[in-house]
Parts: sequence; structure tokens; C-alpha cells
Amino acid sequence: MGNRLEKLRGAKLIAAWKGFCEGWIEEAERLVSVATLASRTSSVLEKLRDSARSARADARREPTFTIGKAAELVGRTPAAIRDAEKDGRLPEPARTDSNRRERYTLAQLNDMRGVFGTRPYRAPTDPCCVVAVQNFKGGVGKSTLSVHLAQYLTIKGYRVALIDCDSQASATTLFGYVPDLDLTEDDTLYPFLREGERSSLDYALRKTHFDGLELIPANLRLFNSEYELAARMAQGNGALLDRLKEGIESISDRFDVIVMDPPPALGAISLSVLRAANALVVPVPPTVMDFSSTAAFLSMLDETIEQLADRGLAPELTFLRFVASKVDENKSMQKELLQLMRTLFGHAMVRTPLKDSAEIDNATARLMTVYELDGPATSSAVRNRCLNYLDGVNSEIEVDIRSMWPSHQKRLRQEAL
Repeated sequence: MGNRLEKLRGAKLIAAWKGFCEGWIEEAERLVSVATLASRTSSVLEKLRDSARSARADARREPTFTIGKAAELVGRTPAAIRDAEKDGRLPEPARTDSNRRERYTLAQLNDMRGVFGTRPYRAPTDPCCVVAVQNFKGGVGKSTLSVHLAQYLTIKGYRVALIDCDSQASATTLFGYVPDLDLTEDDTLYPFLREGERSSLDYALRKTHFDGLELIPANLRLFNSEYELAARMAQGNGALLDRLKEGIESISDRFDVIVMDPPPALGAISLSVLRAANALVVPVPPTVMDFSSTAAFLSMLDETIEQLADRGLAPELTFLRFVASKVDENKSMQKELLQLMRTLFGHAMVRTPLKDSAEIDNATARLMTVYELDGPATSSAVRNRCLNYLDGVNSEIEVDIRSMWPSHQKRLRQEAL
């Protein structure tokens, strides 16, 4: 009997050990599988990097404009541009093989503005507009709006910086980078946010293919700063929230507008962005889920501002604007919610909705924006409608920005804005 019990116990022990080993082997196989997938992914990314760099060398160029569009943007007539070219104030335009004028680049438009005295710069005594395009929910079109706003303002002749504060680096990607391959953490905000390592953000600014627009890129390594900032703030070092603000102040004299694209979460970086901004633009798709999230965002924002105020760190916002993004008016529920948003937000709501467009989808699929395409990614009709939405939204925000500048008040009145 005792022998039988011993055998039974032994069989159970062996079965248990076998089960443990099988579980361990399965776990090891899963780990090996992950490692294999990681290796394969890295190999593909290496090829993507080479492909992206090659494509970028061919495709990344300044936007170009016809003489009619150039005249409109510069604030002069086509005849005035031709006269300036004839008398030597402007260089003669390049010609195609068929002797047609080539389109003007953005750099050439900025030269024209210099000759005609139509640069829209703020006065040195005016504050730099630091605008955060922010929502604590992802998928609302935040990065798309940030990049198109920055590029629109650049096309209009302003000196602009775009700071990608989001470790997902969507904005950076739209400038042709493969963030985690082309960039290191030292190319991002990370070294500056590490206390005391840098005295200015100048090291991170880089020129883009839009003359007048500079970029501070991001990559996944920037996420490390979330933990580090949170840990140091937990020790009572609330002044760290001003670190980004100090960095922006170190470069702001070079720009009219600085656009920030923060992470879609209420973390240390988002709080730093809120503290550094003097203007806030909130994209809100008119869906029940997104509207509910925005209501929660506003409640959290109110609480956050109160908490920051208690510590003497309240943000000083000159304007707050809501943009209806990713709008599909063919959906009746979206039309109803859009009307509700207009009623609730009143004058804070941008009048023009940023409608969902295949032109934006197709441009971003090429890692480009609508503003840098010379022709339609879909059809001329779709492109023109999309540009009307984008220009409508961005022009309203432009008026808000100019309203911050005393030097622009007279011109705004003359333009009935």
C-alpha cells in the first residue's frame, strides 16, 4: 500500500514537473517568437530607412506657386512682380524648355516680401505666439492640424517653429523622417528636459523644406522624459514644469509663432506644454465618443489649471479655440453634434469645420501634407475642397494670433478682421 502511494505521489510529482517544464518551454517559445519578430521588423525597418531617405531626396522640396498665387500671397499684383523682375529688384524667373515661367518657390516669395516690404512679422515688442494643439485623446487629428497650421503660417510669410512634443512623432514623420532610425534622443527635447544639460533649445532646431519653418523633432526616446520629469516632480520640484517654457523663451525672439504638438495624455510633458503655451487649439471630431472625451478633457484641464495656479504656475492663455476635425456631414449624428458644439462653445468654436478628406489621407499616406503637393493626390475638385477647409480653419486661427500683436491692430481694423 505504501509502495503504491509512493508511486502515486511520484507520478503526480513527475506530471507536475512535466507540466511546469511544458509551460516554461511554451513561454520560452513565445519569447523566442517575439525576439524573432523583433529581428525581422528591424531588418524591414533598415530597408525602409534606405527607401525613405532615397524618396526624401527626390520628393522633399519646397511648395511652389503660380505668379497669380504668388502675387496674392505677397500682397502685390502679378504686374508689380514682373516690373520688379524687369528693373532688377527681383531676379528674372527660371524658364522651362518651352520658355514658360517656372513656378515660384516659397523662398522666392519671401524674397519678394522683403523687396515689397510686405513681410507680416510681429514687432520685436509683440509677444511670440506659442500655440499648443492639444487634446488628451488620441486620433482626433491633432498632429495633422499642427503640421498644416505651421505650414500654412509659413506660406503666409511668418517665421514659424514646430515643436513635436509627442514621442509617437507623427508630426516629425510628416517631414520625411523615420524618427527612431534617423534621429537620436539628442535631436529631441529630451536633453533639454533633463535638468541643467542645455541652456537653449537652439541645438534641436533644424531647417525644413519650407523656407521659414524650423522643426524640433521627436522620437520614441522622448517618452523617457515623462518618467524622469514625473519622478523629479514627485519630489516637490514643481519648477520643472517651467523647463519647456524657459527653452521656448530662449528661441522665441527668432519666431512669430511656435506651434507645439503635445502627447494625447495628461502627463508631465503635456503639463509642461500647457504651462509654456499662451494659446490653445483643441481639435474635436463630432462623434459621441470624442465629444465625451473632450468634456472630460475640459474638466481635467480646469482642475489642472487650478492646481497649477495654486503653485503659482497657471498658464496665461490669450485665446482658446475649438476645431471640429474629421467631420463627415453625411452622417446625421455628426451634423447634430456639430451644431451642439457650435452652441456650447460659441465664439470659441472655429466656424469652418475641418472635414474628413481623401486628399489628406492620400497625402499623409505618402508622409506628406496637402500644402506641399503641387497637384491633387485625388482629384482637383477634392483637393480644392480640402484646401478650402484647411485655409478656412487656419485663417481664423491666424486672426487670433495677429490679435495678440499690438503692431497688427491697425491692419486688422483696415482688413475688417
